[in-house]
Amino acid sequence: MPIELKIRKIGNSYGVVLPKEALQHLKVEEGQSLYLTEGPEDSYRVVASDPDFAKSMELFKDISRRYRNTLKELAK
Repeated sequence: MPIELKIRKIGNSYGVVLPKEALQHLKVEEGQSLYLTEGPEDSYRVVASDPDFAKSMELFKDISRRYRNTLKELAK
């Protein structure tokens, strides 16, 4: 279900106000960050989690599995 947002001037910038339903769906509250990512066909997505952080965590999981013993020794 599309939600219409209007662009508003906020100081020297422009912004949109997200309705309560959208914030509940994204599971975010005032003060939290949202991320705008590029989507297919010149579109954008608004997500509540940092996509770069998710990639970094996947890389960490892979490294920690492969080098488990080494990391244990280094932690001593």
